[in-house]
Amino acid sequence: MAAWREARFGLFIHWGLYAIPGRGEWVQWNEQIPVEEYARLADQFKPANFDPNAWVATARAAGMKYMVLTTRHHDGFALFDDPGSDFTSVKTAAHRDFVADYVKAARAGGMLVGLYYSPLDWRYPGFFFPDLYLANAETMRDQYHRQMRELLSNYGKIDILFFDGGEQNWLGFGGQWVSGAQWQKRPRGESYHGRFNWQSDQVFSMLRELQPGVVINGRADMPEDFHSREGDRALGDFDAEHPWELCTTLAAGAWGWKTGAAIKSLHDSVQLLAKVVGRDGNLLLNVGPRPDGQIDPPQAQRLKEIGDWLAKNGESIYGTRGGPFLPGTFGVSTCRGQKVYVHVLDWQGASKLLLPTIPAKVVHASLLAGGGATVSQTDQGIEITVPAPDQNDTDTIVVLELDQPAGRIKPVAAIAN
Repeated sequence: MAAWREARFGLFIHWGLYAIPGRGEWVQWNEQIPVEEYARLADQFKPANFDPNAWVATARAAGMKYMVLTTRHHDGFALFDDPGSDFTSVKTAAHRDFVADYVKAARAGGMLVGLYYSPLDWRYPGFFFPDLYLANAETMRDQYHRQMRELLSNYGKIDILFFDGGEQNWLGFGGQWVSGAQWQKRPRGESYHGRFNWQSDQVFSMLRELQPGVVINGRADMPEDFHSREGDRALGDFDAEHPWELCTTLAAGAWGWKTGAAIKSLHDSVQLLAKVVGRDGNLLLNVGPRPDGQIDPPQAQRLKEIGDWLAKNGESIYGTRGGPFLPGTFGVSTCRGQKVYVHVLDWQGASKLLLPTIPAKVVHASLLAGGGATVSQTDQGIEITVPAPDQNDTDTIVVLELDQPAGRIKPVAAIAN
């Protein structure tokens, strides 16, 4: 957990058969493509430009410290070998274990190695109607247990497991329930009480036995090591008690490859990273490689630009904790040792920022990027002044050096300026 938390920034990769249509990872469901018709995409899945070392190089250039690959999404197609299934990249046109290649490259590149896995499978009627098709649902469960054992046993040390499924999916996707061909609203928090059970406690025991050091998110009916928040709008509040991660996309509208999708600006990407870390979370930023296996060059370029920013400002991100100033209209703060990094994301046309009092003395103030910064500390608060020419529209990082460790200070709410 310490290594995962200190990393702060990782690359999420959604890639599979859904890259071929280029309309996102939910294309089969959204367009109700029959299972047999969708499965024929595997005959075309022969990515000529798949190079996991290039993926790792892109992540490193972005300043990322860990990676998570979708080993199998809701469509059921596995990017690894499974003795009990023919619907895999090893037994179809590619004849390749992409997970093995990815893990080897990520580990060689010094990345924490993460695997995404979804127990649910749209090919099984038992997922949607577990009581009506109980035997079918149990076959799907057998696949889940078997494939998890394969992933936990055959690829060396795995650092992160990112689950995306479990009992919560009997509430449907986004708090809805599937009834026939119609979406029907049901109260959020209502649980499934039928005869089927994922038996995820058995999977949990297995993963702790096979990979005792792996950290897992909270989407699979088992104790979580960190909580998942999803999407820019789920940024949420400051939380330094429970480790958490925000996963979101670099390209708008889809996690898997989507032709013509708009890409986040550098400004928005950097501010999002600062907002997440300043709330004491990690950011897992997603790309969806093209059908040929290549990360789209414009997306790779944006990631490099983020990495260039981190090369200059990374000390305010890596290995820090959020606080001691809680997020406010001004921005956020992070800290490490006796330093506080005040990320001013919005000066609101002013040159001064007033922060609340803290039980520590500020002994020095400076700008991480260079330039003029002065500080005045009184009983009313801490006033920081940065002339307009030295302000950065994306993130002005003011470094406050204290006379004691910043982590000891209870987080305090920012003063409205």
